[in-house]
Amino acid sequence: MFTGIVEAIGEVANVEEQGTNKTFTFLSSLAKDFKIDQSINHNGVCLTVVAVEGESYKVTAIEETLSKTNLGALTPGSKVNLERCMPANGRFDGHIVQGHVDQTGICTNVEERDGSWLFDFEYDAGTGNITVEKGSICINGVSLTVFNSGENTFRVAIIPYTYSFTNFHSLRAGDSVNLEFDILGKYIKRILGANAV
Repeated sequence: MFTGIVEAIGEVANVEEQGTNKTFTFLSSLAKDFKIDQSINHNGVCLTVVAVEGESYKVTAIEETLSKTNLGALTPGSKVNLERCMPANGRFDGHIVQGHVDQTGICTNVEERDGSWLFDFEYDAGTGNITVEKGSICINGVSLTVFNSGENTFRVAIIPYTYSFTNFHSLRAGDSVNLEFDILGKYIKRILGANAV
């Protein structure tokens, strides 16, 4: 389990294709503290560390993950947001994040607003996912608060620290992002029978 509070940015050093899987080598200052079998959140996707060497480590993503997230588009030099699992005695500084991406969305607009930034997103509402005003959303592994919530659109505000410390500073209109919708909202929706499957 994660909280959506990014600890560092990792950079893709290498991508190896193995059948339908891809093994990514990442460079990160956090790598020296990683252990094999540890779960790390990459742009909102929970992946297992399979090798560690100095300030680099490897993870493998299967075809399902590559097709349903933006990880399939990663190339050497790409930057991802990283977060380790929440320790049992840790604080919930963000919100409950599983590292299970529900779907991708598209950034439709970026607007600088006197030192902060506004980002607009849209997503396929046919999947049954929803946002609520002032609710939580995880975008590329970052816990954020929704406003201007629409049927398939929403907006978030990014403070300067988050903008510079995550890969939001490189996000442009037209870019794909990983979305994990609020787990509490998903359970409540299922209990109420809305769009049940």
